[in-house]
Amino acid sequence: MSTNSDSTSRKWLMRQYWRLQQSQSIISMIFWINASTLLIWPYIRWRFNPEDLFLGIPMTYWGILSIALLVMIVVLIIGWTYDKIFSLWKEHQNVVLERNPWATYQLTPRDAMILGYVTKLIRKQNLEDEKIQKECDWVEKWLFAATKLEAFDRMVNELDKILDEPVPELHIFPEGTVSDVRKKLSKKEE
Repeated sequence: MSTNSDSTSRKWLMRQYWRLQQSQSIISMIFWINASTLLIWPYIRWRFNPEDLFLGIPMTYWGILSIALLVMIVVLIIGWTYDKIFSLWKEHQNVVLERNPWATYQLTPRDAMILGYVTKLIRKQNLEDEKIQKECDWVEKWLFAATKLEAFDRMVNELDKILDEPVPELHIFPEGTVSDVRKKLSKKEE
């Protein structure tokens, strides 16, 4: 049972970490504006007489606000340049995709099941074509390798809990694949 609570606590921690990351850009912008404004203000404050008013607000505040807006505009221009001219966001996403095994060579359990059913159909429709039969053999090896991953174990475990009946022995995998997963999971729980 401790693995379920460990998983729940890890998921909670990762969600908090994700929230920190998502708010980082806004907080960073606020820090940039505050730090830059406070660093620049002593050099230009002599230009703004605090006794002069504009729209009923002292010129000091207008000066500080104008520095803050200028810093924000500069940061946004840098972001726009980063995106539109250098196109580095796209390259960043390409690197993320290349480093993600689930997007390149690993199969998620759902993908494995879809690919398994498609392979069975292709095999059945092309019984006379040796090349297609060899390709289907290779794909089935890939599918069987996917059933050895922890993601497949988690899928069987979660679907057993969620659905009213356990995951059946799926004919797209070798006989006993799902029951082997359940045995492995019960050993982990002990």
